[in-house]
Amino acid sequence: MRWPREVPELAWSRGGDRRASVLAYGAGLGFRAVGERHCAGARGNVCPLGAVVPGRSTGGRCAECARLDRAHSVAADTMADDPRTYRVYLAWFGPGMVKVGITGEERGAARLREQGAVAFSWLGRGPLMAARRTEEVLRAALGVPDRIPYARKRAVRGQLPGPEERAGAVAELYVRAAALEGRGWPESLERLPLEVVDQVGVFGLDRATAAARPVREGAPAPVRAVRELVDGGVVAGRLVAAAGPDLHLAVAGGGVVVLDTRLITGWDLTAEAGSDVRVPLIDIGGGGVQGGLF
Repeated sequence: MRWPREVPELAWSRGGDRRASVLAYGAGLGFRAVGERHCAGARGNVCPLGAVVPGRSTGGRCAECARLDRAHSVAADTMADDPRTYRVYLAWFGPGMVKVGITGEERGAARLREQGAVAFSWLGRGPLMAARRTEEVLRAALGVPDRIPYARKRAVRGQLPGPEERAGAVAELYVRAAALEGRGWPESLERLPLEVVDQVGVFGLDRATAAARPVREGAPAPVRAVRELVDGGVVAGRLVAAAGPDLHLAVAGGGVVVLDTRLITGWDLTAEAGSDVRVPLIDIGGGGVQGGLF
């Protein structure tokens, strides 16, 4: 799953062939998993072991490839001499769920879409280590985490507050963060003005939350999520929303099911029409397993 622009894409590969499918809300999407799930490799390279990986792994990599992939990431702090400009952002995912992070300036807001940030604002820009230092200062001073589990994000997507409350939550965090300027905030980090970007429309969540109000047309809130794929397992439905790595699919007689596309990586897939889900599911709200294969 990728968000290079304000529309989601699925990236596919077989051997040396690579392509991307742009996804459209309201369109059908379906596939059947075949065989075993294999390691996705690291940094565009094929896993030398062709290792089989567990169906529930969201990383989709064997231990060695996961280590190699992370070793070259910004999060590993192994790129202190990176000459690129980075941005510090403040992100809101739902009531009580805010975080601070950094991303390369040339990527724009792609990182925020990849994480499923419902609303965000830039805070500052500068060299990598200044951005990293600011991120650490803000986490400690504001008491915000460096990551929020996707399960928590999914649980609130169907009951998001209105745009004013979303913008207000980001603005409040921005004011608290800006007040720390000069107190551990590196001088080389330029502060950017508050400008709240709301991504509810980008994700199609305005369609998904509208069903709670009978006077508007929309899709129901998601209630179940795919736990894992299995050989012969089918996932098919109508795409009603997408956020981060998640696809929200309306299925016949089953409401809306969320598919974390990180669970797809490493599987061979074949086309499947219809509106049916035959893989293990889990209840989004309570965490109880919904029946296994059915």
